Amino acid sequence: MSGFGIFILTLGLLSFVVQSLRFDLESGHTKCIAEDLKSNAMTVGKYSVVNLNEGYPLPDSHKVIVRVTSSHGNNYHYGNLVDSGQFAFTAVESGDYMACFSVPDYKPVFTLTVDFDWRSGVAAKDWSNVAKKGQIDIMELELKKLHDIVTSIHDEMFYLREREEEMQDLNIVTNSRMAWLSFLSLLVCLSVAGLQLWHLKTFFERKKLL
Repeated sequence: MSGFGIFILTLGLLSFVVQSLRFDLESGHTKCIAEDLKSNAMTVGKYSVVNLNEGYPLPDSHKVIVRVTSSHGNNYHYGNLVDSGQFAFTAVESGDYMACFSVPDYKPVFTLTVDFDWRSGVAAKDWSNVAKKGQIDIMELELKKLHDIVTSIHDEMFYLREREEEMQDLNIVTNSRMAWLSFLSLLVCLSVAGLQLWHLKTFFERKKLL
């Protein structure tokens, strides 16, 4: 295998997974798809309702309501009764971002199909425009892609390390609270047992059984 072929193979192995899918959606129902994004990560999405009857326009009922929100409830995209659309933004906050698709409740119930392509990180960049603007050759373009992928992987490793440290801190706090709760429960149990013994002793003394 040539050096360039090995280079392309390596680039392919390092490439991030692109979340591209097709799903069915019934009227009156909602389907949400989540994507974990870190702060300052770029993301782009494109969606469209599949027209199963090519050559004929989609009926008015075959339109979806689309909303993209962050885990903190901030809205990043909203499409009201559309058959296609797209969004692009840079994540301000880290966490899960939700893209929710819904269809109004119609009778009788029907099912439509949605194509959804969601890219983030390096995969969200438009490399064709980069090549046109920079007037660079294929090798330089692939090198730039590889550089951005390695940089993104490096940033992702630090992001995962931060998430791991956050989880460790949460575990420490949880264990500390559980220890205090266990101590409090033991104290309550001992207090109840002491009160029961005192009550029984008092009862027997009144009955002159002791």
